[in-house]
Amino acid sequence: MKRIMITGALGQIGSELTGKLREIYGADNVLATDIRPSEDKSGPFEILDVTDAQRMHDLAKDFGADTMMHMAALLSATAEEKPLLAWNLNMGGLVNALEASRELGMQFFTPSSIGAFGPSTPKVDTPQDTLQRPTTMYGVNKVSGELLCDYYFHKFGVDTRGVRFPGLISYVAQPGGGTTDYAVDIYYKALEQGSYSSFIDKGTYMDMMYMPDAIQAIIDLMEADPSKLEHRNAFNVTAMSFEPEQIAASIRKFIPDFKMEYDVDQVRQSIADSWPDSIDASAAVKEWGFKASYDLDAMTADMLEKLKVKLQKA
Repeated sequence: MKRIMITGALGQIGSELTGKLREIYGADNVLATDIRPSEDKSGPFEILDVTDAQRMHDLAKDFGADTMMHMAALLSATAEEKPLLAWNLNMGGLVNALEASRELGMQFFTPSSIGAFGPSTPKVDTPQDTLQRPTTMYGVNKVSGELLCDYYFHKFGVDTRGVRFPGLISYVAQPGGGTTDYAVDIYYKALEQGSYSSFIDKGTYMDMMYMPDAIQAIIDLMEADPSKLEHRNAFNVTAMSFEPEQIAASIRKFIPDFKMEYDVDQVRQSIADSWPDSIDASAAVKEWGFKASYDLDAMTADMLEKLKVKLQKA
């Protein structure tokens, strides 16, 4: 990677990925794009609607990009409310990004998700290669995207790569319509109110990862030796699996009076119930050395420390 174009650069992942890539590869070598304006002046930025194939192609060509990181997507809960919009945005944008990569010879990354699994997928230690029959539009998009990326690699030789992210937790970007967003919002509410009402029920385990580990995983995969990648796309990655009571207990180690109650959102709960409790990331470990650095308590300590500073500045 030398010249990188990012779509969805203002989203949950993109906002942190952009900064990290600019640190490593130089600010002028990372073009951030999004459908809304950015106040970040740390490097080049362009407005882009990812459903506009010609503008996407032109921006990448004019920038001289050798790598496309396609992060723009509508997330799980929002996609269930607007399924046709989700299909048109998530799949239309992906096809456009893959086509631009094919035409311009770019290396390509896009994230998949544990949402690509479904109720019939093994829920404990979910294998890398397993049954995928999701029951959500987001999941259908992700499975389709995994297959499409494989197709572009085998048919056209596009150097496609990707991971299946679990729930991602970050202090930088606010929650954006995902099923795992409770695990972000809970930290804000712990500091602001001392209590939290969870829309996910107790006992609901989901895989999670702290954003610094997620960003490092993207970079490590993109820099990996392609000859060692047997799977290329949709690598399982994970750092921890927990349910709401466990994250509350972790917060109480730092905020002893923190209180937790429940007001379950049936839409997001049904999505969570269709996902694995824990997944097997051994293929990523074997093929490109994936490793997570943060467990639940280490993440909680860092989240609370960083959010205190953020909220004081707000």
